[in-house]
Amino acid sequence: MNTRSCQVLVVGAGPGGYVAAIRSAQLGLDTVIVEADKAGGTCLIRGCIPSKAMIHAAERFENISQHSTDGGHMGIMSSSPELDMKGLVSWKDSIVQKLNQGVEGLLKAAGAELINGWAEFVDAKTCKVKTQDDVLRIEAENVILATGSSPIELPFMPFDEENICSSTGALDLKDLPSKVAIVGGGYIGLELGCALTKMGSEVTVIEGLDSVLSIFDKELRRPLEIWLKKHGVKLNTNCMAKGADITEEGVTMRWADKGGDEHSLDVDTVLVTVGRRPNTQGWGLEEMGLRMDDTGRFIAIDEQCKTNMPGVYAIGDVTGDPMLAHRASAQGEMVAEIIAGHQRIWDKVAIPAIVFTEPEIVSVGHTPEEAKEAGENVIVGKFPLAANGRALTLEAEKTNGFVRVIAREEDHVILGIQAVGSHVAELSGEFVLALEMGAVLEDVAATVHAHPTMTESFHESILKTLGHAIHIS
Repeated sequence: MNTRSCQVLVVGAGPGGYVAAIRSAQLGLDTVIVEADKAGGTCLIRGCIPSKAMIHAAERFENISQHSTDGGHMGIMSSSPELDMKGLVSWKDSIVQKLNQGVEGLLKAAGAELINGWAEFVDAKTCKVKTQDDVLRIEAENVILATGSSPIELPFMPFDEENICSSTGALDLKDLPSKVAIVGGGYIGLELGCALTKMGSEVTVIEGLDSVLSIFDKELRRPLEIWLKKHGVKLNTNCMAKGADITEEGVTMRWADKGGDEHSLDVDTVLVTVGRRPNTQGWGLEEMGLRMDDTGRFIAIDEQCKTNMPGVYAIGDVTGDPMLAHRASAQGEMVAEIIAGHQRIWDKVAIPAIVFTEPEIVSVGHTPEEAKEAGENVIVGKFPLAANGRALTLEAEKTNGFVRVIAREEDHVILGIQAVGSHVAELSGEFVLALEMGAVLEDVAATVHAHPTMTESFHESILKTLGHAIHIS
């Protein structure tokens, strides 16, 4: 067995791991990164990027379809479009392949060594990697665990990725299903549900809680609920999945409502999106002697992503919520710099949460209720996208979207920003920057925002919070 020694060993080449490896190598550390699949991880290969490609394709298809209706749309008329699902998936895969090759190229350019194989730890800083050719022993001075997460599988509805699909299978459908049942009304299910609806599928959602997207308040959810109702998406809340019967004709989905009455629906495909679980099994967690957090599900870390074992760090989904790619990337960069001797701690004011439904939803920092629960006296301002010229030209206002700002009444420090509407995801950078910089309302109010742009909606929401918005009364 060959042995490779290094200063930094990164396990998992997702958005946390590959960033950690690139930064470590940039800092002159001898770095090895091990990945069993393709570099890029769930986000690039099976999640964020391919799903956004499909969402964009669905939006394009819907727009073209509008042009083929009686009278057309925007004065544009065209023949009825057709959707080739295999062609869509092939286009999506080409994007994934390009980015995968890009990540591999960045790792190589930085000087990090990428090893394809499955790592199994024998102690806290030693692992064996099963590659296609042999087994390699790696001994490291420092270890960064970035093993990510996987879709949760219901024991009575195991994935076959054809009849019963995870989000991964949903992104590789061979044909567009005419009818789809989605178990779980969280952001993953609704993002894919909106896309499938735009492409022509009949979508039914089964959610155990009393609302879909329950992580957001009612005011933020309302525009999405309007869109779902308008487009015929059937929402069954306070309902629990009971099982699915697979036949030659398709799948019969079964669920029970709050009163215990059972229901069923014949569909082509069932998509199960009830959450994600950290990848803590199968690579030697027990042999490493790592301590878990209070839930027992995630690896416990401190403000520097250190575990209880000296020289062993954990980042990303395996360490708990929020399970977001950009959190993992930021943690990976920080840990690399800590190993190199820099003084860093995790002290982020806010991490943006974005849902790419129709309309999109963005939340940064505190909501009004969260701020009040934290003991803050707040002022709140809201600006409708319908009063923004650029939003009108992009049709971003069609679901009653808005930008909402929460600030401390005493000193006008901005505590939170939320937005809902088409294309509002692109405003998130300005939102989170305002919070990280400790901006007060007057800082943004005094900043000239270009016209005509969607960012003017943020400026106007700030003016509304101060009591003197220009474009609404």
